[in-house]
Amino acid sequence: MLHNVHMSQYIPCTAMSFVTGTWANSAGYVAGTISKRKTAGAETAVVTVPIVIPSNSIALQGAKLVSIELDYELETDVATSVTAVLHKVVRTADTGAQVASHPTITQDLAAAVAAAAHDQHKLIVSLTTPVFIDNDDYYLCEFSFVCGAAVVVEVLAAVVNFTLRV
Repeated sequence: MLHNVHMSQYIPCTAMSFVTGTWANSAGYVAGTISKRKTAGAETAVVTVPIVIPSNSIALQGAKLVSIELDYELETDVATSVTAVLHKVVRTADTGAQVASHPTITQDLAAAVAAAAHDQHKLIVSLTTPVFIDNDDYYLCEFSFVCGAAVVVEVLAAVVNFTLRV
């Protein structure tokens, strides 16, 4: 059995969902990269990152979700806050309604202080209790940027850290 506690999965900004505000693809600060950029505007912009890692129907096998890192930049001004929430969605039988819950997480940068500063950031969201992902579950990490009129948000990518047991 393979048991690797140092697995990571890169999630490009093109795989994420962006709601509220005007978002466009733009050249990243590093040559040859892309980012998603929100123009300045007083609004709460939401970025949803799909957690695309292996799942398994056997208990305690597959991927054990540990943390999600979001690379972003706040330009021009500070944001009011940047907060994360993790959604666990349980798939149901045909015609059944999906059920969502919110596992307990912590973020390493204070929502209204360090995470909201006018700077480049790597915000790490950690699960209080890491979980193996069942094949009937999927996870989405949602980041809310509460922005004043002058704040420009630029999202580069995310990295999902997990343990792989197969």
